[in-house]
Amino acid sequence: MEIEKARSWIAGSQKIVGFTGAGISTESGIADFRSPNGVWARNRMVQYDEFVRSRDGRIEYWRQKVESWPSMRGAQPNEGHKAFVALEKQGRLRALVTQNIDGLHHRAGQGPHLVIELHGTTMEAACLTCGDRVPMDDAVRRVEEGDVAPECARCGGYLKPATISFGQAMPEKEMKRAVAEARECEVFIAAGSSLVVQPAAMVPAIAKQAGARLIIVNRTETPLDGIADCVLRDELGRVLPVLAGMA
Repeated sequence: MEIEKARSWIAGSQKIVGFTGAGISTESGIADFRSPNGVWARNRMVQYDEFVRSRDGRIEYWRQKVESWPSMRGAQPNEGHKAFVALEKQGRLRALVTQNIDGLHHRAGQGPHLVIELHGTTMEAACLTCGDRVPMDDAVRRVEEGDVAPECARCGGYLKPATISFGQAMPEKEMKRAVAEARECEVFIAAGSSLVVQPAAMVPAIAKQAGARLIIVNRTETPLDGIADCVLRDELGRVLPVLAGMA
């Protein structure tokens, strides 16, 4: 069976890199962005340049953030997240690269030094001018109290969730580290990602090109299925614990 083959590769490796997308968090009740019932089906996308140049854009962006914050804040890690924690405890996981902004890998107990957040985190808001950060709870509270486009208390710059919006530059340090880890691993597990959002989606391909075994776990097809060594179509909360030797 394919799952047993993948499990044996993982059990025999001390250099594993995990890569996660929205699919791992939908099983914790967090809506994705692209599906027919996702965030963008209900709201218009506010791109980075609109946020910077338009107060109305900032107001709409923060309105959406406040609306989604209770479900994001209250979400709990699932068995898929815990499987990567298990791999870390076994001494097999070198890094956990994630496209997700929900902080669930941290809440699951993943070592912060292993987590590479390519698209930032929604747990904090950051000033676009001075870089000062505040807890998202504090920023949301300000919006709810009438400060509909909050600005930095330190310098007056625009406060924005510490996430990467469309049109915003990717974090250089995190991208470089993700690529470096991909090139050094023996097994690369891509879980819950459509593998279409660039440049993040190039990371699994880099691992494969460098000689790693590529395992893709996702409910739907991805553009990289053809180069993967193993493709598993199932719920992540069921498959990942098996791969990690938890079940």
